[in-house]
Amino acid sequence: MSAVPSARMLLCAVLVLGACGGVSAASAPARPSQRIDRGVHVQPVAESTVYVGWRLLADDPPGVAFNVYRRAAGGAAVKLNSAPVDKTTDFVDSTVPAGVDVAWFVRPVVGGQEQAASREARLKPSQPPLPYVSIKLNGKYTFQKVGIADLDGDGRYDFVIKQPGDNIDPYRLYWKPSPDTYKLEAYDADGKFLWRYDLGWAIERGIWYSPYVVYDLDGDGRAEVAVKTGEGDPRDSDGRVRSGPEYLSILDGLTGKEITRVDWPSRKDFEKTSDPYNYASRNQLCVAYLDGRTPSLIVQRGTYNVIKLVAYQYRNGQLHEQWRWDNLDDKRYWGQGAHWMHAADVDGDGCDELVIGSAVIDHNGKSLWSVGLGHPDHVYVGDIDPQRPGLEIYYGIETRQKANGMCLVDARTGQIIWGFKEPTRHVHGHGLCSDIDPAHPGSECYSADTDEKKQFAFALMHNCKGEIISRENLSGFGPRAAYWDADLQRELVHGRIWKYKGTTLLPKIPGQVVAIADILGDWREEIIVSVPGEMHIYTTTIPAADRRICLMQDRLYRLNVVAAAMGYWQVPMTSYDLATEAASKGGNR
Repeated sequence: MSAVPSARMLLCAVLVLGACGGVSAASAPARPSQRIDRGVHVQPVAESTVYVGWRLLADDPPGVAFNVYRRAAGGAAVKLNSAPVDKTTDFVDSTVPAGVDVAWFVRPVVGGQEQAASREARLKPSQPPLPYVSIKLNGKYTFQKVGIADLDGDGRYDFVIKQPGDNIDPYRLYWKPSPDTYKLEAYDADGKFLWRYDLGWAIERGIWYSPYVVYDLDGDGRAEVAVKTGEGDPRDSDGRVRSGPEYLSILDGLTGKEITRVDWPSRKDFEKTSDPYNYASRNQLCVAYLDGRTPSLIVQRGTYNVIKLVAYQYRNGQLHEQWRWDNLDDKRYWGQGAHWMHAADVDGDGCDELVIGSAVIDHNGKSLWSVGLGHPDHVYVGDIDPQRPGLEIYYGIETRQKANGMCLVDARTGQIIWGFKEPTRHVHGHGLCSDIDPAHPGSECYSADTDEKKQFAFALMHNCKGEIISRENLSGFGPRAAYWDADLQRELVHGRIWKYKGTTLLPKIPGQVVAIADILGDWREEIIVSVPGEMHIYTTTIPAADRRICLMQDRLYRLNVVAAAMGYWQVPMTSYDLATEAASKGGNR
């Protein structure tokens, strides 16, 4: 079994690696890791019972333990545990006093000595035992996307949503005029409304017209918002936007005010394609550590034929171009784009490459490889097969294939490791790639094909070795998945939460799942759901069996979460297999 780098090792790599070949870091010094606090979160379970969870951080000493304290009605803090908590990062308090405000905090214990206290997490006496946290929106709308980052520098995750939650596709059979404009809105970790930014009529109301990402790009501890913008009302008589200036704008994350802008990659060269408006309207953004040290912004235009990329670094309030790439002179890369961009260190040099679909662009803006299968509907990058060195990529290919419409590829070389040997018509939707079955090592890979009417035809689930282990229809074109209970397999999410081949853990989740990420408490994931007028953040109260470093401190996972604010969302992947890592460490860090 291959060695699996820990989250600590990966975090340190971000901090100490020098510049990668062809991308200089000399003018942009290494930034500190994205800072997060202890993340103490409390959730009522029943009368007098509260679940308390907190983060294990990458810079915690290996033997760290924790003491848990409770403060009632502003009085003296009382320690709740008889011995320091060292097996998990959670605690169930079953003696909560009624009728008063209560707060909890933890203190790390290192070498028998208590360290500084965490921020307190508070509950009011009227808070009901719901399975979610509610953030009230500034209106009775839904939201389509959410960017998750620290806007105010306090170490907690805040939220930038795009509302409302509908979507218009540029394809001529699906397109319709936008009834109104999109708005970005920011809310802090406590649910306080911060600002609204109207994208205006220059940005049509669909995912592909309106990419944005939220991340600390300049290392000052506060995240910026990068977003595609325009000017005025450039709509044609039919409602389409085919002309007018287009920009990559940087907004201040705390105020929503524009700081700077540069031109978006132009519509030029798309007029030669068969459907210029549709193809030119496919726009994306992502964040990558191209030099291994400093975040870069990657702008993409095009998916199905012409593809253009531009890389920038943001510093001192300005965007500085690093390189440009396009596929105009290399048909091997023609039409290899996907519905999402992944930033991943595919070759182990510490610098992120860009998985744009069935092709990868090196950190220095040079073409690396193309598998040549055409446009994939879903792309998952991670340590899918932990018994192989390095990362793998799982593809569900939209274009008609004689074979390999579902396949696993070596991320370093683009060589196909295994593939479905029979023809596929149009592998569709977001599929799934996660460890959901403990009977098989690594991640299971689920995809579904369509019939001639673009309806569900059949589904297959392969194990990481390429063996078909199920033909069961799992929610059509794929459920979501989240780490929810105490084991190292993800649970399935589709209107409810349930274990693969097992029991239902939460019977009903109303609304639209918008994101899944490890943003509160211990290492298990939260599920962010849009309902009219509210954001619901579902979080587990199942006691943990072990502990591990916050998943958001794994660079691949964190950048997956960043990219989830644009494109067609997929569950985030890690750069290491959790079960393999746990086995190598005896089940606990």
